[in-house]
Amino acid sequence: MDGAAEYIHYPWPDAPAEGEAIEVAPGVLWMRLPLPMKLDHVNVYALDDGDSWTIIDTGFHSKRSVAIWQTLLAGPLQGRQVGRVLVTHHHPDHVGMAGWFQKEQGAELITTRTAWLFSRMLTLDAQDLPTQETLTFWQRSGMDAEILAKRTDERPFNFADVVYPMPLGFTRIRQDDVIRLGGRDWDVHIGNGHAPEHATLWSRDDNLVLAGDQILPSISSNIGVYATEPEADPVADWLEACERLSLLATPDQLVLGGHKLPFTGLPARMRQLIDNHHGALGRLEKHLVMPMSAGDCFAPLFKRRIGEAEYGLALVEAMSHCLHLWHEGRAERTLRDDGAWVFQAI
Repeated sequence: MDGAAEYIHYPWPDAPAEGEAIEVAPGVLWMRLPLPMKLDHVNVYALDDGDSWTIIDTGFHSKRSVAIWQTLLAGPLQGRQVGRVLVTHHHPDHVGMAGWFQKEQGAELITTRTAWLFSRMLTLDAQDLPTQETLTFWQRSGMDAEILAKRTDERPFNFADVVYPMPLGFTRIRQDDVIRLGGRDWDVHIGNGHAPEHATLWSRDDNLVLAGDQILPSISSNIGVYATEPEADPVADWLEACERLSLLATPDQLVLGGHKLPFTGLPARMRQLIDNHHGALGRLEKHLVMPMSAGDCFAPLFKRRIGEAEYGLALVEAMSHCLHLWHEGRAERTLRDDGAWVFQAI
């Protein structure tokens, strides 16, 4: 879901080219790696620790990513070792190369406990076909029958396809920790909703915020429910985190997110992120005058056509919003004859 940009300022109109870096603050480099999907990039950052670097997030593991990182290490990173990798959350575009840095560079991995456990568990859980639990969840969500039939016989996306094997061992960060990186002290504040126990870092020494995917400009992070916890309420988690983190926001902070461009204007953006989801919930509640599955609810939530490439993410986000109304007592649900949960506003 898009957010208006009228209060947002982008100090750099263009992203760094592949294999290059832009210094966005003293000793802080912004780099970008490609992704083979509609959201075709992920931002990563390097913090200068003197004789080594701390990397913030890593991109997918692939031959292309390895080649790009080798170019970055030899070029903008000046041949110095990567001593630490801090992963903001467990999604593969952020953790994919962490194990490679641990093995090849001897890097220390820093992340939250939940992010590490999810990452390691999912890399070890490769499937040739969707599990029965996943098929049931897709059915309960009202997945289009043709798409469901097609995906039933397809090899699903596996973390192991794009995440380098993760060695045992990591350093945990948690809410209210203070960590020194790149000559700065950073307060750790935990977000939720997009990913459980998502780390964000707020500099005590200047106006930098390392936000991962918890705070993005121009787009709202995907908030989905999955077969791992099919009755979760990540929308509630997201709204709570946004309200709490908004108290830390100041207009001059430079927000370094996982996608799109670095920006300032964080107080306004936090309000947009909160209002966007309340608005979506209001539209959805009006839409549910008749019993409908999550798969029937794309129009009020996204206000645009959803293609097959975005279908999976749209479905889990629609399910999360339907479940939020149900958890709040604003909708009831019943099981339809085809196995889909259908929701109706109360």
